[in-house]
Amino acid sequence: MKDILLITPPFTQLNTPYPATAYLKGFLKSKNIDSFQIDLGIEVILELFTKINLKNLFEFAFSNNKIISQNAKRIYSLRNEYVKNIDSVILFLQGKNQTFARQICNEDFLPQASKFENSEDYDWTFGSMGFQDKAKHLATLYLEDLSDFIVECVDENFGFSRYAEQLGKSANSFDQINENLQKEISYIDKITIDILDEKIKNLQPKLICFSVPFPGNLFSAFRCAQFVKKNYPEIKTAMGGGFPNTELRSISETKVFDYFDFITLDDGELPLELLISNVFHNKNEFKRTFLRENNEVVFKNNSTKNDYKQNEVGTPDYSDLFLDKYISVIEIPNPMHSLWSDGRWNKLTLAHGCYWGKCTFCDGSLDYIKRYDTSATKILVDKIEKIISQTGETGFHFVDEAASPSILKTLAIELIKREINITWWTNIRFEKSFNHDLCLLLRESGCIAVSGGLEVASDRLLNLINKGVTVEQVAQVTNNFTNSGIMVHAYLMYGYPTQTIQETVDSLEMVRQMFEAGIIHSGFWHQFALTVHSPIGNNPEKYNIVPQKNKITFADNDVQFIDKTGINHSKFSFGLKKSIYNFMHEIGFDIPLQDWFDFKIPKTSVKPNYIENCIELQKFETCKASSKIFWIGTEPEITFKNISKKGKTTNICQLSFQNKKENFNVNIEKEKAEWLIEILKKLKIGNEIYLTYSELKTDYENHFEEFDMFWYSKTVDILRENGLLVL
Repeated sequence: MKDILLITPPFTQLNTPYPATAYLKGFLKSKNIDSFQIDLGIEVILELFTKINLKNLFEFAFSNNKIISQNAKRIYSLRNEYVKNIDSVILFLQGKNQTFARQICNEDFLPQASKFENSEDYDWTFGSMGFQDKAKHLATLYLEDLSDFIVECVDENFGFSRYAEQLGKSANSFDQINENLQKEISYIDKITIDILDEKIKNLQPKLICFSVPFPGNLFSAFRCAQFVKKNYPEIKTAMGGGFPNTELRSISETKVFDYFDFITLDDGELPLELLISNVFHNKNEFKRTFLRENNEVVFKNNSTKNDYKQNEVGTPDYSDLFLDKYISVIEIPNPMHSLWSDGRWNKLTLAHGCYWGKCTFCDGSLDYIKRYDTSATKILVDKIEKIISQTGETGFHFVDEAASPSILKTLAIELIKREINITWWTNIRFEKSFNHDLCLLLRESGCIAVSGGLEVASDRLLNLINKGVTVEQVAQVTNNFTNSGIMVHAYLMYGYPTQTIQETVDSLEMVRQMFEAGIIHSGFWHQFALTVHSPIGNNPEKYNIVPQKNKITFADNDVQFIDKTGINHSKFSFGLKKSIYNFMHEIGFDIPLQDWFDFKIPKTSVKPNYIENCIELQKFETCKASSKIFWIGTEPEITFKNISKKGKTTNICQLSFQNKKENFNVNIEKEKAEWLIEILKKLKIGNEIYLTYSELKTDYENHFEEFDMFWYSKTVDILRENGLLVL
């Protein structure tokens, strides 16, 4: 028996669990409260994609006369090939059947439908990504063909990372969701409910909590709660997570509470702890919780307790989840872009909220962004070690709103100090603190990639967004990352209020030049969406838009609006996405911008070498007196030489260093070499005290003459290129 059941409803990700339930389970564990968690999404997928169930699915589609399109007919005619291979493909994508890659890469092995139409264009890509990745991509296309068949012939709401998403998007009224809940359950719903029913019978929970991060798993949460209320009315149900946190802050629809007893907002730790006290001990204390009383929706926030700080929430606990059964897929053969769907990443938050919190399109007034709270670095790394011990995985995705340079610096130093070998990536702001040396340090600690918001590549609009960066700065920072061997993904936006057509075209040209320069590796365009909690939502007249307000009884976040410029930004969508798709495959740089669109656009006003010039203009950084100096290189081998010149003999010392790729030498006078060798030992990460630039200068000048002559010498230039960092 488990009194508390935490559920992530279908669907979020195939390759790794969404972390919310693991966070809550870890918190409850720190309070000696037992719980059980399930990711219904992966369990449904694993049940659906088996030989017996895939065969049943084809029979269901045929018996209901749903096979209409030529693509669906082709897949159905090849159904025996799909059924024959499905178990082996799933095992391969779980990392358990790697020799199968050689079969998959044979062009006539897997059945192929519409998703394979352009697959031959990618053959060159896998020269860099590898044989296994090519097989993984082909296996992904095979599954996507099956997904297309399911959507057309079995369940129109199906998607690998979402279910009935359209019902949850901008649902100002609950009526459409409620109407669909009264319909007969779908093929996918039936699998979901059967798994849920078995869990309930085995665990016998008294409280079931659904974490709903996205519109794409909202309907399934309601369908599951509906089943619980009908068949196990004594069980209490609750909903929390990203969707209610942003969308349900003004909910007034009483029918929602036919399915859920409670809906909580913002951080779930304290609200859940109080719900448990309420359900099990009849306490009447709540934190940010909606419920129904006397047939009215009421919001209860009568607890005087403060939310837990990051140091107090415990370590995410991934037990109970099928960690060895998640499915890694590669939808697009781009090494950076594949990180979201390929590999089992442990998810961890370094700091609560956003340290910047000023972007005008962002919901910065909400607690999950507004309240910035950091964890002590040693506690963070302790958590990392505990998670590795539990999961056996050393890959981490730090899921912060934006990880600050200062936190990442101290984290990297602590990881190197403890000799913890992990692979990690995170979301950042492209701010100037990410200089060359910091990027090298992050790479040394295991960073392989970062993602960040370039948004609209226009200085006027970046200023209006209050992004705190310029296009030139973004170019220089992304260049620092890529030169350090760290991949970069850019979030891109179009249709921002007051944006002109010229600015859209110029933004595309900026992005094209960045891809061509190799300073970003992948990107994604999305159209601006107005949210009710953002500064733009609160001051629309400043941004020349007119919001179209609807009566709100359910979801209240995205707001339709009229752009007074009269520009139809949506028409740019296809061309922008098509162009970046090509840029991510390192093609199309020479194609005129006009060719991406089927309507007339103005010529770009951006100079053809603008980004290249931005990179070359990168300013030489002077060292602050308080900057810490680190050496992440190796100890040198020492060779002494006597060099005679004009009758004068000088003792020269050659220091030979080995790095991971090659060796390099520096020649220096014997006395200075002896000093340098001892100093490099003191600068190694792991020492209790780190020297500052000022202290290093003083130490040098206690032995020799002008430090600046030494610091700006060829010797130090070589060391700076190979691991002498100023941070």
